[in-house]
Amino acid sequence: MKNKKFNLFHFIEENFNNSFNYVKDSRKFIYSIILVFFFFALVGFFVPLPPEISKELLDYFRKIIEETKGFGLFDLIIFLFRNNSLSGFMGLFFGVILGIFPVINAIINGLVLGFVSNLSVTKNGAISLWRLFPHGIFELPAIFISLGLGVKLSTFIFKKDKLNSLINFLEKSFWSFLLIVVPLLILAAIIEGTLIYLGF
Repeated sequence: MKNKKFNLFHFIEENFNNSFNYVKDSRKFIYSIILVFFFFALVGFFVPLPPEISKELLDYFRKIIEETKGFGLFDLIIFLFRNNSLSGFMGLFFGVILGIFPVINAIINGLVLGFVSNLSVTKNGAISLWRLFPHGIFELPAIFISLGLGVKLSTFIFKKDKLNSLINFLEKSFWSFLLIVVPLLILAAIIEGTLIYLGF
């Protein structure tokens, strides 16, 4: 029994190390996503969005608030984790289609962050931005990794052995998502859910 536990631990440790190295080797794609994200975050903050888009975003936020009204702490954490993990998963694995989806995801998320930040500063002052930072410490790196690996995934098309390269990228992406991205999103959901539940 002890031997089985040791083998399982070794299996997870080996895959974590391989995933960490894969993420490290993919850093140029991750950095590109970060640049796109923050560029459009600045656009969202400083450039007023068309009224119809602003209205849609506000309606979406109201819908989320209404949907989570009365949630307990655990329910909030599960809700946040489910939404973020689904977004990260789709951003990564839909990247297989020429890497378009991760880039669009980064643009939209950047614009939304800029829009929300501007709204928060306008209503409550710059000090209110601190609320975005605690969970963002874990959530943003998780999303950046997912989207960056999504773009990396699309590069199988340039490899000589396309099928084996795709399978290899998919396997490494899966373990990276499971062992690196998911834990970061769990931490982010716990922090964000707790802050919302406590009314911060």
